[in-house]
Amino acid sequence: MGGSAKRGSGWLPIPDHPLYGCDAVTLLTVLARNGGPRGRGWPTALAALASAVGRAPFSLAEAGWVAARRRTSAGLPPPVFILGHWRSGTTHLYNVLSRDPQFGIIDPFAVGLPWDMLGLGPVLRPLLARALPERRYIDNVPVKADSPQEDEIALANMSPVSFYHGLYFPERFDENLRRGLYFDGCTVAERDAWKRRFLYFLEKVSIAQGGRCILLKNPVYSARVAMMREIWPDARFIHIHRDPRAVFVSTVGFYRTLLARLALQPHGHIDVERVVLDHYPRIMQALIDDTADLPANRFAEVPFERFERAPLEEVERLYQTLELPGYAAARPNFEAYLGAVSDYAKNRHRLSDEGRERVDREWAPFVARWGASVA
Repeated sequence: MGGSAKRGSGWLPIPDHPLYGCDAVTLLTVLARNGGPRGRGWPTALAALASAVGRAPFSLAEAGWVAARRRTSAGLPPPVFILGHWRSGTTHLYNVLSRDPQFGIIDPFAVGLPWDMLGLGPVLRPLLARALPERRYIDNVPVKADSPQEDEIALANMSPVSFYHGLYFPERFDENLRRGLYFDGCTVAERDAWKRRFLYFLEKVSIAQGGRCILLKNPVYSARVAMMREIWPDARFIHIHRDPRAVFVSTVGFYRTLLARLALQPHGHIDVERVVLDHYPRIMQALIDDTADLPANRFAEVPFERFERAPLEEVERLYQTLELPGYAAARPNFEAYLGAVSDYAKNRHRLSDEGRERVDREWAPFVARWGASVA
């Protein structure tokens, strides 16, 4: 059964589905490509369409205002990207680094209302704040109004090209993953349209964040470093990596949890373990290849296991390596955040002997490179 059966009551829509922030054109395109929802997914899809139509005048007005402002404003400064596969510690690193006030972040309201974050968003902010989940679906990380977020859900609300559409419409799961991760099967026009929406979204985030350098965390960009470098030749990249065995079992849980909560179609046919086994090598090899020629002051790596043990030392090392200013000034903020989450309990996932053998066999080069024994 899809996630709507679990999240909703009877035929009521899922109350907090991410598609409620979508625009009508993107939503209708996605529905047409994926065959529409099934059964109890329909109320959620119709509620998302009603939301899109109701917000359309505000979204258009905001787009016009941003276009007019663009004529007199400077371009986006090169972001700092946090790279790494899902469940590799990217969120923990993002939460720590975001405490440095020199960085702008993607906040929950930008994610929930990417088309309307500057106009309608502030008006609805109190309502949206009450609707925020206490913790993230996939782990125990608290969600607050100032918690930094990935931008992928926002981009899925602005473009038909996102792996999240595979989670929403899993009957075409593999196709959506390949389009959303690698642009496989996308036309040049589709790729260019995604890029325009991406830059439009970040332009608005920059306005909302006072023009600060944006700190971006999205595992999808691990497979798109070449594209990001084309847009920003001077961008900096931080790669946090974790023992691939731990990544495997946790990512399997990630997909299963999100499918159960978000799918608007049945998803029992998906072999989640096979999906993770197939995609991890392609994503991580792309990251290795696309960062190989970066100078030391634009690319740094940190093992999650070491970052977990000595976060302040690792953050200081990252600032020194990337020649980022402001570590001393930001350190009290880092310390305060780390103290606040010192009792955080991670989800515990047990990797079976069979699963460990599969990972060791199919991901052998990555286990040798990033296994806990070499951290």
